[in-house]
Amino acid sequence: MSIEQVAADPAIQAARARVARVGRMLFERQLTDAAGGNVSERVGQYVCISPRYSGSQRQWQLDPEDVLVVDMEGQILLGDGTISRESKVHLRLHREFGNHGTGVIHAHARNLLVFAAAELPMPPVLEATRKFGITPVVPYAPAHSDVLSQHIANSMHGREDRIRTHAAGTIAPWHGLFLMGKDLYAAFDAVERFDVNAHILIHAP
Repeated sequence: MSIEQVAADPAIQAARARVARVGRMLFERQLTDAAGGNVSERVGQYVCISPRYSGSQRQWQLDPEDVLVVDMEGQILLGDGTISRESKVHLRLHREFGNHGTGVIHAHARNLLVFAAAELPMPPVLEATRKFGITPVVPYAPAHSDVLSQHIANSMHGREDRIRTHAAGTIAPWHGLFLMGKDLYAAFDAVERFDVNAHILIHAP
């Protein structure tokens, strides 16, 4: 498609609106913070992704036209601003697991960050999180690196069924949660379930 056709595609317009909405909801519900996080949704061979500094400069008050549209290599086709540092993880997940899901969220969820700081995997302790199994933690790698994207992708292999039916998540040490869902709303739902699960573990006697 030409850039004009991409801009006019109703599916892409709807995805940009969902990315903006989910970003606002994550921030309002303390599932990510002003320091960062990213939201993306794949539409065919294109990815709609929140721009860099969505938290610190825009406080997650994105409009649909603020959301970038990029190709699978990260080249910006639509939208102002620059692509996020964590786009490498998003794009790798969309390329390697695109047959299973379309929504990816990187979140600094307040309770789950305890597990990221401690470099600990998180077991499920609620009926609502049993379906996800143990949420693994990967070795540390810098946020912007290809190594981190490879670690996250490696952790998803073998959990394709979880992505296809709802979502699968991975904890990045000192950083936060990376999660892929069957669609973006399923991914958002899973982020909140993970954070509630973390809250219970932290406060359980």
